[in-house]
Amino acid sequence: MELRHLHYFVAVAEELHFGHAAERLEIAQPPLSQQIHNLEKELGVQLFYRTKRQVQLTEAGQIFLHQARLTLAQAEQAVQMVRKADKGELGQLTLGFVGSATSELLPRLIRAFHQRFPEVELQLRELTTAQQIRALRDRRIQLGILRPPVASDQLVVRTLVQETLILALPENHQLATLDNIEVKALAEENFIMFPRQHGQGLYDQIISLCQQAGFSPRIVQEAIQMQTITGLVAAELGIAIIPHSARFLRHQGLVYRTLQPAIQTAELAIAWYKDDQSPVLRNFVRHASQLEHGA
Repeated sequence: MELRHLHYFVAVAEELHFGHAAERLEIAQPPLSQQIHNLEKELGVQLFYRTKRQVQLTEAGQIFLHQARLTLAQAEQAVQMVRKADKGELGQLTLGFVGSATSELLPRLIRAFHQRFPEVELQLRELTTAQQIRALRDRRIQLGILRPPVASDQLVVRTLVQETLILALPENHQLATLDNIEVKALAEENFIMFPRQHGQGLYDQIISLCQQAGFSPRIVQEAIQMQTITGLVAAELGIAIIPHSARFLRHQGLVYRTLQPAIQTAELAIAWYKDDQSPVLRNFVRHASQLEHGA
């Protein structure tokens, strides 16, 4: 039995006239009658009562009509779903992100993407840049929102945001009374940073910024998550240089100040394997690029 046999049967069952059904199907009546006969023979049941004047469904035919309609509807739904999947409008995308992306970039991307592709399921995993690179390599995520540089010729990396670095410090710190703070004023401070192996690019940028000001930062505490770093600053364990996007992380006793010179060094980028042909991934990359460029 093929789907066309169900289409033939439903047409005759709805028209209750072989000639009208044949016109509807745009085929000749004799082949249609033969197809229905073959269907009844295959099923081993009579589907229609036939006389010279009328055609009626048998009880078995009435039940088969209901099931045939369901089957045809399910087949049409399957066709529509596979077409959506091929266009990247249906499916799943596993996405990694650094914690600081949750302040501005990630919510904006997710909200706009869901509005455009409501039937795509996004699975989100908070990971450091180094963890994302490993997860991309192991195919545990398909796309990462991370901080360059990324040392892999197998990944495509596209910068979305460039931002300045700012200073997080306890609200009762002596420098908190200033709106703008020179980096060289931090030479004697205790620094809280994340381990270099979890975010080499941003770590090196902060170290370089301090060295350009004439000192190497005294790191007294390390933490992986930006939320933890700012929390430790609020606990007065030290100060931290962080990306501007992290300023929305709020703790009692914590303030943010502008650094001088204000240099745009912190980048947020998306990264994915160049051989990943997923239509959903392709749509997300295009969507993210257009959103960040105001398209």
